[in-house]
Amino acid sequence: MEGPRRLLLISNSTLHGGGYLGHCQQHIQSFLGQKVKRVLFIPYALHDRDAYACTAREKFESLGYGLDSIHESCDPVEAVKKSEAIFIGGGNTFRLLKALYDNSLIHEIRKRVLEDGIPYMGSSAGTNVATISINTTNDMPIVYPPSLKALGLVPFNINPHYLDPDVKRTHMGETREERIRQYHEEPNTPPVLLENHLKCFHLHQGLREGTMLLVEGDKATLQGVTGARLFLRGKKPTEHEPGTDFSFLLTDSNLLNP
Repeated sequence: MEGPRRLLLISNSTLHGGGYLGHCQQHIQSFLGQKVKRVLFIPYALHDRDAYACTAREKFESLGYGLDSIHESCDPVEAVKKSEAIFIGGGNTFRLLKALYDNSLIHEIRKRVLEDGIPYMGSSAGTNVATISINTTNDMPIVYPPSLKALGLVPFNINPHYLDPDVKRTHMGETREERIRQYHEEPNTPPVLLENHLKCFHLHQGLREGTMLLVEGDKATLQGVTGARLFLRGKKPTEHEPGTDFSFLLTDSNLLNP
């Protein structure tokens, strides 16, 4: 199953008023297609891996796919080597990344996705670890991975669950946008895409809930029901609607040197 990288990077697993992966199940079926029969699920972001795998298995079986959870394998690396597709679910990003390092999975997942071309799906924390680093995660560092460097399947950061500032609230704490700007005050920081409303770059992208990024080779397209915000270092953030072509984020090296 060789070919270009194929990624479906989802902001959130559950959208208000719907069930687990309900808001994106049609995107999942279109993404995985009919060639994939079984999905390897990585539940490391949550403590109760058995319950998490049960939830994911029920959903994927309802969509016509078998699901194997990596935590049930005696050899996680071998499980990745044999996988047809990989799905990493949400939870705590620090816990997830530490487990990926602890189980020596960083290199093998990168190889399977970038060299062998198997489909990769991430949701929330699973989307975070698909990027350059987890520097822009919203999660608390409840454990310490050996590095903040992540899988690097795309050359920018994503901030799932992005929330726009509420002008009616009196809370005076830092907004998500302010934190991303602080991140971009550091030199050589990549774009950020904000999911949930996909907000992105330097490179940092913010994905509002209900948003996802589809990557096929060197083409990246915003999908879902909400927009996205793109943060580029040294520039004002910009708003983007579903259908936006973000391919330049994958190929334009000048974005790293504004």
